[in-house]
Amino acid sequence: MTGASDHPPIVVLLGGPSAEHDVSIVSGTAIADALRERGDDVREVLIDLAGGWWWLPADHRRGERPAAGYDEPSALGAEGPLPAGEAIDRIAADRPQPLVFIALHGPFGEDGTVQAMLETVGLAYTGSGVTASALGMDKAVFKRLARGIGLPVVDWLEIRAARWQSDPGAVLAELEAFERGTETGRLMVKPASLGSSVGITLVHDPSELTAALDLAFRHDDVALAEVYLAGARDLEVSVIGNDHARLELYGPGEILAGHEFYDYAAKYTPGLSETTVRAEIPAAMRATILKISRDAYRAIGAEGFARVDFLVRDGDVFLSEINTIPGFTPISLFPTLPADGNYRFGDVCARVVDLALERHAARARRRLTPADLPR
Repeated sequence: MTGASDHPPIVVLLGGPSAEHDVSIVSGTAIADALRERGDDVREVLIDLAGGWWWLPADHRRGERPAAGYDEPSALGAEGPLPAGEAIDRIAADRPQPLVFIALHGPFGEDGTVQAMLETVGLAYTGSGVTASALGMDKAVFKRLARGIGLPVVDWLEIRAARWQSDPGAVLAELEAFERGTETGRLMVKPASLGSSVGITLVHDPSELTAALDLAFRHDDVALAEVYLAGARDLEVSVIGNDHARLELYGPGEILAGHEFYDYAAKYTPGLSETTVRAEIPAAMRATILKISRDAYRAIGAEGFARVDFLVRDGDVFLSEINTIPGFTPISLFPTLPADGNYRFGDVCARVVDLALERHAARARRRLTPADLPR
């Protein structure tokens, strides 16, 4: 692994204008602390819910401060806010030019938006590029892609907000028919482009569908209704690498949810759920899960790192989703699973930085000059 002295200054982006704002603060501050402990020069830039960019003080440390403590950045001594364009220009103008570690979960940070903005000024940044980020974030598109290449996913329906508003009766009739055709008569209704289980409802009977859809559409214009697999196990795999022929895969680990399903509270309430870095599964199933993880990562063109999630029941494996900016919280499995490769939390963060620099250098070598243009 590359030593910290080889890294340029690092700007960690955290917060963001999404419902995963608070989780991002926990991830981003943990990443910043880990990189500082390795000797890196790190600044934290907080993006508030309105989209303003704030420079936290150079000596800022989160400590025990709750994520809600970042609701008023000026109270923390932060400098700002700047609009996104000016903020990115400011980062790009720094010398030496920094690398941007994107710790933004959800829309804007994980869907290709901020990646495209950083591309326009030539900044190096961590994780997947624009296309892979967009494909990974959109659960509907990702499931269509996965099924199209033969990867196993649970059955689902897609509902658009415009149709729900114009013809709710028809939508409910379709969903009720779909629900009757399932084994349990239950559906998972969720926004298409959000994570951290925000906006998700486990629908037990048709009377709950309206409220579930209304909640999902508060966060997105597209909602998914997926077949609910009662008693399924939640497994996760960590993937690290740029070269799709030499990916590092770790896991699967397992989550034992403290609620009926792995909802927001079950994910982020300390002690409510349990995790293990080594799921007890047959060797053949483990090999299958790792293969599907590799296939999913390659299919969207992911780079740097990702977490791939699975549902397993009665010996059947189903690909759930891919997260191109997974959590780096104290209870997140992504940075924990690579312990099998002798990575500690800080080592994972540093490896992600190394891969971003590697990709940026490769792109620089391919940059066009006037001599490359056909005349």
